[in-house]
Amino acid sequence: MPKASVNMLMANGLLDRLLGAGQKSGVPRIALMVDGPNIIRRDVRIDLLNVRNLVAQHGQVKVAKVFLDQYASDKLIEAMVNQGYEPVLTTGDVDVTMAVEATVQAFNPHIDTIALMTRDIDFRPVLVKAKEMGKHTIVIGTEPGFSVGLRQAADVVIMAQSLREK
Repeated sequence: MPKASVNMLMANGLLDRLLGAGQKSGVPRIALMVDGPNIIRRDVRIDLLNVRNLVAQHGQVKVAKVFLDQYASDKLIEAMVNQGYEPVLTTGDVDVTMAVEATVQAFNPHIDTIALMTRDIDFRPVLVKAKEMGKHTIVIGTEPGFSVGLRQAADVVIMAQSLREK
């Protein structure tokens, strides 16, 4: 496309509308990130499909990632994909990888809400930064061990019910 045509599209705001930049449908766009080692545990037993549905009550889930360590089994990875999550495997600290991705999403103009499923206070700075960037924040957690400080930092707190409690 000639440069003059691109400039004309930009001047009229058409390029932004075509690319979806700066355009909101009125429905919040959510980036959901799950702290796999902290949440996917035998003693907790959370239905992540149900979690996704609970989060979707607050908007449209555009990004859904579950962060796992390098020891995650192929069966677990397949289960995450089948539940609509993108598995992110890391050889380092899962918390660091997830925090970096959540911060990237906080700067993403196509995301309105940052949702973190974790019980770990280490993610409080991510929620604080997301709020500074004008994002709405949701934290999804479970007992035992759900950080009070993490709850206080979020706009919305969702308590995920363990399959054992149902």
